[in-house]
Amino acid sequence: MNLLVVGATGTLGRQVVRRALDEGHQVRCLVRSPRKAAFLKEWGAELVQGDLTAPETLKPALEGVTAVIDAATSRATDSLTIKQVDWDGKVSLIQAAATAGVERFIFFSILDAQNFPNVPLMEIKRCTELFLAESGLNYTILRPCGFMQGLIGQYAIPILDKQAVWITGESSPIAYMDTQDVAKFAVRALEVPETVNKSFPVVGTRAWGAYEIIRLCERLSGKEAKIARLPLNLLRAVRQILRFFQWGWNVSDRLAFTEVLANGKPLDAPMDEVYEVLGLNPKETTTLEAYLQDYFSRIMKKLKEIEFEKDKAKKKKKTPFKTQ
Repeated sequence: MNLLVVGATGTLGRQVVRRALDEGHQVRCLVRSPRKAAFLKEWGAELVQGDLTAPETLKPALEGVTAVIDAATSRATDSLTIKQVDWDGKVSLIQAAATAGVERFIFFSILDAQNFPNVPLMEIKRCTELFLAESGLNYTILRPCGFMQGLIGQYAIPILDKQAVWITGESSPIAYMDTQDVAKFAVRALEVPETVNKSFPVVGTRAWGAYEIIRLCERLSGKEAKIARLPLNLLRAVRQILRFFQWGWNVSDRLAFTEVLANGKPLDAPMDEVYEVLGLNPKETTTLEAYLQDYFSRIMKKLKEIEFEKDKAKKKKKTPFKTQ
């Protein structure tokens, strides 16, 4: 297929590009900065400069495209708001894809988005699902709930650096999935007719709570975590304050997601039917234990190499006195 990947430089998007190229698809990437996306070109993808918030750039990007995988989302640090990217931008993309006669459209939503109407990103995802379903496109909606890659900065690095790991009490267990596996599901969905006009959860082998992840990281790193608890009421107050300032809107909307994590209900779903429909083997899905084991094995090896080089450099600096 001639495939357009949107959000191709992101944590998930780049894995979609890699997987699609490996599967033999012709891949084009819509990117805001070709310079920052140069690595995608090196992999073999075509780069087209454009932006979801600039609808006039979408038509050229969609020329000759038979399928779209949309992995884009706003970031808390972006100058653009969630509404501008995840709603206005997605509406423009869906409309442009329909006009261009795109045959397949894969959209990444979030698991249980319909249960959180007061959380901006969740409500926008729900509305986008409805808009896509009514667009006339042959769509597939995939609903992940958390990526293992995000756990490195949240848990692993602070523990290794002896910094505080911030948690909000008993947060909801989440069935994290490796983005490489999520990408595998997305690319596979393009080839399976049974996925057309349907929605599927895409979650990991089991849900993990914050304390479970911390204990796992401690065991794998051999280091003790410094846990700092952040009261949920404090986060709610900060969010309300940020809403008074335009520059704080995006961060405020992201902080609203803590309501999802603090409701106590696991973010998880049965996957048996998904594996069956897509013809994938559940035993090939990366477990959280295996993912963190691989990370800590590599990082601990690297740290040992650095310490070895430091010791060697110190020894070279020590010049023994020569005796007459």
